[in-house]
Amino acid sequence: MVLYPMTRSKRMQSVQHLAHNREQDAVRKLGESQQYLAAQQTKLQELRAYRDEYAKAFESSGGAGLDALRIQEYRAFLGRLNQAIQQQESLISQCSARHEQTRQQWLVTRSHSQAIDKVLERYRQQERQQEERREQRELDERAGRSFDD
Repeated sequence: MVLYPMTRSKRMQSVQHLAHNREQDAVRKLGESQQYLAAQQTKLQELRAYRDEYAKAFESSGGAGLDALRIQEYRAFLGRLNQAIQQQESLISQCSARHEQTRQQWLVTRSHSQAIDKVLERYRQQERQQEERREQRELDERAGRSFDD
């Protein structure tokens, strides 16, 4: 029995496995980032819709029968809603920037993983060619011995 040393492709498989794990982790983080961003955008839409409903309800009543205190409370509440909307817009801006960073990180890990896949495939192809040449040499030697006999 002939023992062959571990091939480059076999040694590279652990590196490939690690790169694929990192890529999958980056994909997971990207998905979580996208979900969080979408949730914050939904929250912003809800805040805007609530503010618009509240303002329409006040306008449709025409402020009829409301004293100065009620009008002042309405304006203060509308101001707080607008402030909450601005804060949510700011949060979305920050989330978008973080999401883009996460996306860029995923692209880097994906590119790295693909590069390792290409190297590994090239190693395997070289090993197949070497094995084919070795087998051909053996066949040629056998044929030469048969011819000499």
